[in-house]
Amino acid sequence: MSDLLIKNVRVLDGDPTEILIRDGRIAAIGDRLDQAGAAVEDAGGRIALPGLTEAHTHLDKSLLGYPWYHNDVGGGNLMAMIDNERQMKKRLGLDPHVQSMRHALQTASFGATLIRSHVDIDTTGGLSALEGVMETAEKLADVVEIQTVAFPQSGLMISPGTANLLDEAMKMGADLMGGLDPCGVDRDPKGHLDTIFALAEKHGKGIDIHLHERGELGAFSMEQILNRAEALGMKGMLTVSHAFCLGMPDPARVNPLLERLGALEASIMTTAPASSPAPLVKQMAEYGIRFGAGNDGIQDIWGPYGNGDMLERAKFVGLRSNLRSDAEMYMALDVCSGGGAQAMGMERRELKVGAPGDVVIVEGIAVAHAIVHHAPRKLVVKAGRVTARDGETLMTAP
Repeated sequence: MSDLLIKNVRVLDGDPTEILIRDGRIAAIGDRLDQAGAAVEDAGGRIALPGLTEAHTHLDKSLLGYPWYHNDVGGGNLMAMIDNERQMKKRLGLDPHVQSMRHALQTASFGATLIRSHVDIDTTGGLSALEGVMETAEKLADVVEIQTVAFPQSGLMISPGTANLLDEAMKMGADLMGGLDPCGVDRDPKGHLDTIFALAEKHGKGIDIHLHERGELGAFSMEQILNRAEALGMKGMLTVSHAFCLGMPDPARVNPLLERLGALEASIMTTAPASSPAPLVKQMAEYGIRFGAGNDGIQDIWGPYGNGDMLERAKFVGLRSNLRSDAEMYMALDVCSGGGAQAMGMERRELKVGAPGDVVIVEGIAVAHAIVHHAPRKLVVKAGRVTARDGETLMTAP
């Protein structure tokens, strides 16, 4: 942590002012602040945003730094993509630490100061991916905070031995227990959910489960997830990622699920996909559901898309939720910054006295313009320490 004074900066859409960060927290916002002992940065009249939050990604999977990967597997068969990835990771000899460093630093260069990463745990790779990402988290602690989710990407009940590996992953220090489509992948919702909830309870950890299942099948799985979370008293400890079923057009089916999620203080993480129904910003706000967003995997074996920029992702959130006014764009930004941090169970990132000193200086006439333009970030600050300038982190990626 460092002391830092940022001069000539507009807090969101406000007039030029100063932000003083001391001991890693915002100490004052105003004019002619006492800069004694603090480093000084001049923002040149640019906009300050709270640190951005990447709440759903896969740091161990990225192919950044590799030659272009020619993908022969389309997006219509989930199990085919899972099997292809497991084989190709081994064939390419991916190093989870190197790849996660590259991915995390690129994401940080765009202003993210928090990342939640799902990390593959399977009988092919064992715990190597988690070891690599945890090494990255340790080395980048002053740049970006990284949460890890032990994720059974290749299935759980269909892959004997995976449950024991997940148990070991939690002992190693994974922050959350993961899960994946209990019907669509494992075809054993009771076995899958009983296992991951038992492991979460054993280790006193929360759950973040991928739920791609759509329509009525997804709603059924969501009910089973909620039943277990309610029975175990997991208030504030449940996250459902993707949750495509909440985009069903039937409010009589969806609203009771939303009510239960809100009562559990659960979180939903979205990628704001163009190709799937998805939860919407105002819908989540109406039911008091914590809402975060992420880029998912970027430029990996699954697909060529994404670059790690959560300001660009805020644009996609706005598009997906039909947010158009400047005021509504603030909602999109919050999903990718302070609201996303809360969805991760972390302290909210916001530009007010007492908040964490995570600040991003961006180009733009207004916040909405900055989101849709998403130019390279002028400055990224983590707990008062400058970590990136002009779109590049100060730490070099391997």
